[in-house]
Amino acid sequence: MSERMRSSDFMLWAKTEGRATYHLGSSGLTNYPLSALPVSLETLEITGNSAYGYEPLQNEIARKCSVEPERVFSTIGTSLANHIAMAALLNPGDEVLIEHPTYELLLSTANYLGAAVQRFHRPLETWFQIDVAEISRLATRKTKLIVLTNLHNPTSALTDEETLKEIGRIARRVGARVLVDEVYLDAAFERTPRSAVHLGEDFIVTNSLTKVYGLSGLRCGWVLAQPDLIRAMWRLNDLFGVTSAHPAEQLSVIAFRNLLHIRDFARTILSSNHEATGCFLRSRKDLQWYDPGFGTVIFPKLKWGRVEELSARLRDRYDTSIAPGKFFGMPDHFRIGLGIPVDTFQEGLQRLGRTLDEIALAKG
Repeated sequence: MSERMRSSDFMLWAKTEGRATYHLGSSGLTNYPLSALPVSLETLEITGNSAYGYEPLQNEIARKCSVEPERVFSTIGTSLANHIAMAALLNPGDEVLIEHPTYELLLSTANYLGAAVQRFHRPLETWFQIDVAEISRLATRKTKLIVLTNLHNPTSALTDEETLKEIGRIARRVGARVLVDEVYLDAAFERTPRSAVHLGEDFIVTNSLTKVYGLSGLRCGWVLAQPDLIRAMWRLNDLFGVTSAHPAEQLSVIAFRNLLHIRDFARTILSSNHEATGCFLRSRKDLQWYDPGFGTVIFPKLKWGRVEELSARLRDRYDTSIAPGKFFGMPDHFRIGLGIPVDTFQEGLQRLGRTLDEIALAKG
């Protein structure tokens, strides 16, 4: 097995090189303060009854997503949710259609599981929208799974329900299923559609409290699917995580019960940073970009020069990070995260602008 199949290049970068004081490389919201949750140490227990799901947490996830609790598999973050879902659905050699660009860990997981990966494209020229006709051309009886993110990672493009229904019809035609990673979906705020899990039995959805709500430390993720598939995931999880940390489960229940307040916290930060981003991008002739006006990330294209040089100079001279597009299969792009504190974000944009100017000046 190759090194690529046994690891994630993006996660190695994110954990060892991607952090900086001005962390524009982050895709999630800044940490929501624990002190803002109505919790005291006396209400928490080290161990609880959560062998195959902690019932209060199962119920909260089900209530949020408007599904029955038996259609919920709760787990540790969206990445493990995606891994468990793929592992339950795929055998080595099964064909998988995955969007391009996409979150690198989705691709690495499929490779690790031995899938035969095909790609369908989401180009900047069409604002990263999905070409259903391309999926229809690529899907065959060998296709077992179609994988996409909504909101799209790394661009925040929203895939509408009608497009998802069309993808579902294609999946049914060839006997495949559709996996939709919805970890960023709530960042569409008033435009947030219902979960794709409601579009048919062919759909499997993953999500968490991590990216939009600033609750990464709780590691609260989940899969939504039909009950028989959920039962298979619980049994498969016996090989991976067994059970979750119970205090985190209890804190997650409290977070769900206060999610509207946490959502307001997220909206305030993201709205301000979207406004600053729009002003910044409109001032740059060296960037081509699409900003839907919501979401936690954008994915500009550098018209000239090398993103690797830009990223290195930003990190070394300005203590600022961006996520290079090579991790998403598009090396002339880079991802900017909009979820960090407003003052830090605005300073990070200024440092990015200075670095772009310096590179342009040096090249004459």
